[in-house]
Amino acid sequence: MTALAVPAAEPNGRPAVVSRRKARRVLPGFNLTLGYTLLYLSLIVLIPLSALFFKSFTMTWDQFWTAVASPRVLASYRLTFGASLIAALVNLVFGLLVAWVLVRYKFPGKKIVDALVDLPFALPTAVAGISLTALLAGNGWIGQYFEPDGILGFLGIKLAYNPTGVVIALIFIGLPFVVRTVQPVLEDTEKELEEAATCLGATRWQTFRYVILPSILPALLTGFAMAFARAVGEYGSVIFIAGNMPMISEITPLIIISKLEQYDYAGATAVALVMLLISFVMLLVINGLQAWQRKRSGA
Repeated sequence: MTALAVPAAEPNGRPAVVSRRKARRVLPGFNLTLGYTLLYLSLIVLIPLSALFFKSFTMTWDQFWTAVASPRVLASYRLTFGASLIAALVNLVFGLLVAWVLVRYKFPGKKIVDALVDLPFALPTAVAGISLTALLAGNGWIGQYFEPDGILGFLGIKLAYNPTGVVIALIFIGLPFVVRTVQPVLEDTEKELEEAATCLGATRWQTFRYVILPSILPALLTGFAMAFARAVGEYGSVIFIAGNMPMISEITPLIIISKLEQYDYAGATAVALVMLLISFVMLLVINGLQAWQRKRSGA
């Protein structure tokens, strides 16, 4: 015989009445919320980006290739994406160190240091570019020591008006992305696991490599992706310190601005389209690495 399901009894002995009412939600239903989401993304993201494709399609293939593959434009690609990658890698290392110090140590002025990390967020990019140029130029407070007659002139390094200045500016504007992404993850990391690893005889490097790093690696990759994406599209803080010399220190956003000033709208959108596609592919690869790391770690 098949047993009949009996409703669960309440404390007073009466059978509990199962409510069929759906749980009330603060926001409207799924269909309405999804509709607003898609409409907002279309107006803010999809429609402006689709304009790049439609405007680029007005060109012939030969015109498109001439606009996006000229030697001057190719040199700007190498500088923009190469400098952005180097700056993001530097921020990956030093951003982790800054986040570690802010989370694990107590020292006088900690709140001030924590607030200074957010300064590149609030500071206008043009102000950041002018400030860095004043510091790193040949007559600046720091740049003067790297001049041929300066104390560090034997190193043969110039910090402004060349690709080195571009990398420094991109490091400045990208550091907060890594720090603010890794910092909350470090705060939530259980210190008991580190103590257990130490009790089992693990060295400091082994504790970091096998206990701490796997838990913060997804956040590190996210901060790296955000810093890289921010650096690729940076214009204001770079334009003053780059020198803007064609084939040497000219970034791709400046190429786009120059084409717009020459009323070459199709050429500007073509270069912008190439930047969009390259950035999308690189971010897709980074997101794939994040998914692989989560799957590998069982998160």
